[in-house]
Amino acid sequence: MNERTERHRSGAALLLAALVTAAGLLVSAAAAELASAQTLVPVGHTVGIKLFSKGVLVVKLAEGDTPARACGLAVGDVIVQCGGSTVTSTEQFRTLIQDAGGEAARLEVRRGAKTLDLEVTADGSGGSYAIGAWIRDSMAGIGTMTFYDPESNTFGALGHGVTDVDTAALMPFSSGAILPSEVKAVKRGQAGAAGELKGDFDLTGDTGTLYANTGGGVFGTLTDQELIERLGQNALPVAENEQVHTGKATILANVDGDEVKEYEIEITKILNTDPEGRNLLITVTDPELLEKTGGIVQGMSGSPILQDGRLAGAVTHVLLGDPTRGYGLLIRNMLKSA
Repeated sequence: MNERTERHRSGAALLLAALVTAAGLLVSAAAAELASAQTLVPVGHTVGIKLFSKGVLVVKLAEGDTPARACGLAVGDVIVQCGGSTVTSTEQFRTLIQDAGGEAARLEVRRGAKTLDLEVTADGSGGSYAIGAWIRDSMAGIGTMTFYDPESNTFGALGHGVTDVDTAALMPFSSGAILPSEVKAVKRGQAGAAGELKGDFDLTGDTGTLYANTGGGVFGTLTDQELIERLGQNALPVAENEQVHTGKATILANVDGDEVKEYEIEITKILNTDPEGRNLLITVTDPELLEKTGGIVQGMSGSPILQDGRLAGAVTHVLLGDPTRGYGLLIRNMLKSA
């Protein structure tokens, strides 16, 4: 390779680094703007959410003396490198294991805040090489957009993070998007069985990109101009934690087709103001919503809570034993997560 080519490639690498740094600064600026926002547009419409993990998440280990168990892998681990290559998907990881051909392969694994170096030797007795672990690299589902900030085109949804269905671990974030969604049917909630919004969304029709998956929700930037215009500029003041109180409130929810409606609830208790906690205990009192859904159902996570003309919080969870009741997150705590 000649000196001119080396200089050209180095220049390209510097340009790429500058672009990545600039993108990071834009996201940081948007997040800082959200954290101090005084007004936001409450939304309450369902969205499809697709999220791709950074590395692959170990969701289950096969029984017996498997290579995965022998090398020390555990459920909830995130494999980020294999044999010196960055792991980008389940298919690519399987290819890397096949390429190792039964030789020991070094794994870089994240376990919580720790980074571990493990070494696995795959078993080829089944005709192809395997380590005895089930892994996942993406998830998709329906949730509700809580707010939109017309000043920065940023949004927040869910009020809690996207977690793996098998391990309950927060999905390690690499990239993601939101998609237009329409509610087609509702499975009513009942004691001991959570209800669910059933809807359609187009996996190819991105209307916004995600930049974070946190314990307080998913956050991103809207890219669809038609959606931006439809959401409008009807912003409400953002409530401070101390302004939210027990008593009457409402939520915005999309439980039928494309329509968002306001429904009555009661904030029955302020549990805490912990940024990572379930802050509010809420009860659905609206007869129409109770008839339609039985209370809070899966897919309503993120529905904005309004009180005294302010955006006060977001619905986050349903009580399994009583679907008329559930939890909410204070909006200021959600914004801190951004």
